[in-house]
Amino acid sequence: MSSLTPDELNSISDMRFYVLGLGPIGCLLAHNLRSVLPRTHPVTLIQKTAKQAWTPQNAAAKITVENQGVRQSTDGFDIEVFDKHSGSGGGVRFNPKLSREQSAGFTPSDGDLRTEPIEALFITTKAHSTAPALSRLAPRLTSRSTVVLLQNGMGLYEDLVQRIFRNPESRPHFILASNTHGAWLKSAFHVVHAGIGDITFGIVPDSRKRDFEASMADESKLLYERSLVLDDITRPDDPSFDQYRSLRHTVAVLRSLDALGCKWSPITEVQLAMRKKLVVNAIVNPLTAVLGCRNGGLFKDESSQNMMRSVCEEAAAAFCAQIEADTQSWLDSLAPSVDKSQVPVGRVPKELGADALQREVLRVTHVTRGNMSSMLSDVRKNNPTEIDFLNGYLVRLGEQYNIPMPVNKALVQLVKMRCSIPIDQTF
Repeated sequence: MSSLTPDELNSISDMRFYVLGLGPIGCLLAHNLRSVLPRTHPVTLIQKTAKQAWTPQNAAAKITVENQGVRQSTDGFDIEVFDKHSGSGGGVRFNPKLSREQSAGFTPSDGDLRTEPIEALFITTKAHSTAPALSRLAPRLTSRSTVVLLQNGMGLYEDLVQRIFRNPESRPHFILASNTHGAWLKSAFHVVHAGIGDITFGIVPDSRKRDFEASMADESKLLYERSLVLDDITRPDDPSFDQYRSLRHTVAVLRSLDALGCKWSPITEVQLAMRKKLVVNAIVNPLTAVLGCRNGGLFKDESSQNMMRSVCEEAAAAFCAQIEADTQSWLDSLAPSVDKSQVPVGRVPKELGADALQREVLRVTHVTRGNMSSMLSDVRKNNPTEIDFLNGYLVRLGEQYNIPMPVNKALVQLVKMRCSIPIDQTF
């Protein structure tokens, strides 16, 4: 049952929600969006090619989610295919009545194309695939659009800003999310929800200086009574309502996904969750990919424990340097009248210490001991990996703050070496 209020549902009735990246997490997200939104609210799945789009599941526009043997299905999705003929980011609505061959050879007319602006876009593609996909969709993304990033690793938002959305005046709103659900595809559009987790998300600070977290500074309430509220984003009587409308509604929809444990948090808390998850993935993913084992095969020997400890120590040092530098930059921006001696400088959360990070790695590895990591799966399928957004990100962070990263550098090189050798040539 959706926790959206009737007024909120009415106000988003003309919004179309797009999902790009139809792997296990994308399918899980799309299923839950369709479950909470009435059928009058379109949910559109984006496919790269018509050939990729043409499956029996697509023809029925149905997604099945399985948890502990219980299956639930949702249908009523739209499907859009990237149009190779259009430079406007247009998409062609998939027609299930065409055969596979007809779909592959179909040349759309102008009337077949959707080129209207995209208001809300959820992206669950692999990190390395996100920028190329967004480059194609960029003509349809405006400063009033909202983009939700749900990927492993870090540094993706900064990469998108540098490569695609350099102008802050035309840049979409961005929501960053950290996901701890475990899922895998049994077949196309049939996802097994193997591990129940949660999704923590936050809004990237506004280039126009609107404070989306103003209620957290409400001194009329005790700290534990404060919470984020939608009206801090915008409200119907706001002169700038149209500018922030999609952001408010996207946050409202995310908050309604109770089955996924979605929680709107201050962006600093989201970054903390993302850093912790980054370190777990920067250890488990490359080691399992290189060694060819499931998660539970790690840390039973002294050598892999030493490797884990080294990555945690390098990451903790880099995070500490980054937080101290960010805090000092913020202090330097304050007015001279502010008493800076009362501000705690560079206070690093205890969760980002090397010991705490190591405990988190061991906890997650135990919980997911029967799982095959996504990087091992990518290596076996000869697909590109996300190593540049995991250990590669930590290496770049170390270079920025002069923190040595020898073990992370070695893991990046080992994974790239592993990917360069065809899997059927190993013994």
